[in-house]
Amino acid sequence: MTTNRDADRRPPTLVFIHGTNSSSAWASGLTGELTLRGHRCVAVDLPGHGSEAFYPRSYQNPQDLEALATEPSPLAKITIDDYVERVVDVVRRARRHGPVILVGMSQGGVTVSRVGNAIPELLDRVVYVAAYCCVDLPNVAAYLETPENGDSLLAQVTAAMVADPAVLGVSRLNWRSADPAVFHGVKNALAGDFTDEGVRRLLNLLEPDETAGIPAAEARGEAHTWGRIPRTYVRLTLDRLIPPALQDRFIKEADRLTPDNPTDVRSVAAPHVGPFDRPELVEIFSELAGR
Repeated sequence: MTTNRDADRRPPTLVFIHGTNSSSAWASGLTGELTLRGHRCVAVDLPGHGSEAFYPRSYQNPQDLEALATEPSPLAKITIDDYVERVVDVVRRARRHGPVILVGMSQGGVTVSRVGNAIPELLDRVVYVAAYCCVDLPNVAAYLETPENGDSLLAQVTAAMVADPAVLGVSRLNWRSADPAVFHGVKNALAGDFTDEGVRRLLNLLEPDETAGIPAAEARGEAHTWGRIPRTYVRLTLDRLIPPALQDRFIKEADRLTPDNPTDVRSVAAPHVGPFDRPELVEIFSELAGR
């Protein structure tokens, strides 16, 4: 039988959680490079994403925009609890082989915090990469209304939305839109220093549907559970979706909640979507995994 003490002497497993309308593909370059350096890592597809993604018939070519606004989605039934259950299962399996470092990007921070509340004893570190790390306010939606989010270009991305989330139960974005404003909005908000070719590749990685209830889900890290896990926040200083001012607010709130467990803060000059195999990001995770 392997004891916890034995497991703690083994190399850690990095578990990566993607953001909204995305999948484990966002971390493929990062996990590939880290694996080649000898690190254990896995990127998780949250329910309804990756191999489980839903692509409406009306989303295909030729598109039927009228039908796209109303075609039902199975993701409407998925909740934050489903996300947490998926990740807890992965963490439990990884923990059999050693320590676990749980990493969330963007909206993936909600799942990281909830998992931290649920199983703090199984996590050796939580990492937020330009991610929502809710502490004082209950959810993502509340932070969208803060002054620190005032410079966000989120509206340029949601311009691609083609359905009412309150009716359909999902946030459905038409990444295949022929509207130049959608292309430029994605580039401005998510991928500021990408080439146009890089933005086109990004658009083909993004998924149309995301469960609409996640931004309103309770997402606060709790001091007596999540708050006792060592944490790192990777600030992306060129981020125009989650502005650096909002990232800094997350860090300050977390440190105020757990003054004896301050955040390890790193900064990388990158936009919201990285890409995450940038050498600076690879080095950060390689260092964290080497501790």
